[in-house]
Amino acid sequence: MITEKVIRTLIDEKLGGSETYLVDLSVSSSNQIKIELDRMEGVSIDECVAMSRHIESALDRETEDFELQVSSPGLDQPFKVFQQYVKNIGREVSVLKVDGKKLKGLLLDANQDSITIEYSTKEKIEGKKKKETIIHKDAIPMNEIKETRIIISFK
Repeated sequence: MITEKVIRTLIDEKLGGSETYLVDLSVSSSNQIKIELDRMEGVSIDECVAMSRHIESALDRETEDFELQVSSPGLDQPFKVFQQYVKNIGREVSVLKVDGKKLKGLLLDANQDSITIEYSTKEKIEGKKKKETIIHKDAIPMNEIKETRIIISFK
């Protein structure tokens, strides 16, 4: 059986010092290998092909058959690694907190401890007849985030 450790070593060998980073890796019991790569400017098809060839050349199909899939993470997928937060600063995101509260707003900042998002709410202000839009900037600790996704909009 092909192990995740073996594949991770091959990936690290190929990436060694490049700006491309590993987002996700899974190896099933039936040797289905799925790798997601990304970089700040986005990962190209050529980079995925190069990684696929590197891994295929290191594994022997005669010894053990496998299925290999190398891709970039889909836009509809939740963030899996910290670099995805940094890459998406300035984009609209949906954050589901562990307490079940959901926030949608602009990702302003990200560090290892927390992210900062800006979002607006309509609130009743004392002495005013109409609700007014209030802009909030909240820092959300990473340990309070269950899931973050990009909001895809077609404007």
